[in-house]
Amino acid sequence: MHEHWWKALPDLPPVSLLTSFGAVGGLAISFAVFGGVSAITLVAERWRHGHIQRPPQSSRRVMDRVLRGPWPLVVGAVGLALANFATLALAGRPWGVTSGFALWGSKVADAIGFHPASWPYWSSASRVAALEGSLLTDITSVMNFGIILGAMAAAGFAGRFSPVWQIPRRSLVAAILGGLLLGYGARQAYGCNIGAYFSGIASGSLHGWLWLVAAFCGGILGTRLRPMFGLAVERTGGSC
Repeated sequence: MHEHWWKALPDLPPVSLLTSFGAVGGLAISFAVFGGVSAITLVAERWRHGHIQRPPQSSRRVMDRVLRGPWPLVVGAVGLALANFATLALAGRPWGVTSGFALWGSKVADAIGFHPASWPYWSSASRVAALEGSLLTDITSVMNFGIILGAMAAAGFAGRFSPVWQIPRRSLVAAILGGLLLGYGARQAYGCNIGAYFSGIASGSLHGWLWLVAAFCGGILGTRLRPMFGLAVERTGGSC
């Protein structure tokens, strides 16, 4: 219902590094920024902790590590990149997540008497088709089902699947407020940390880097607010 208000605000034209500097130039700029972020992180790590904490080395056999973890960070990075390439090839668009949640919520809203088809978000023909069709025909929803089941399976293989049903009241309030803010922000930004950030940068869009700056500042603020909701502030050698 607020989409018209947001769209009426002043904005800047889209900026694509690939269009502005070509494929080689765009990739070079992205890699240079990646290197800069990495260098700043290492300097901050040494300044705060005196050393660089290395990932723990597992003594498990290869097959046991594959099933139970932990996997090296580089394996996760390559896996995410391949998943994004596969999504782009199969779906014709970068990887996204939260549009599936918007679809699920709207279908629930429709079932209890609301009329989401009249909302501006569902005005395009493709979104109307998604709203009227089955979840199993929606690519994002199917991928989300796979992520949820895959995460549960991974936790089970690692011996860490332990759902907690008794949640402290303040933590529950934080989860509800945080979820609502994340969902609202993701829809107004047309993506979350996957669709707007990860896929934005992978597509050569400048907005992905702007998302990174805003998310980093928001993450610092969120960490400071955690004690208010009874949540511990985790401090590890990798934090900065």
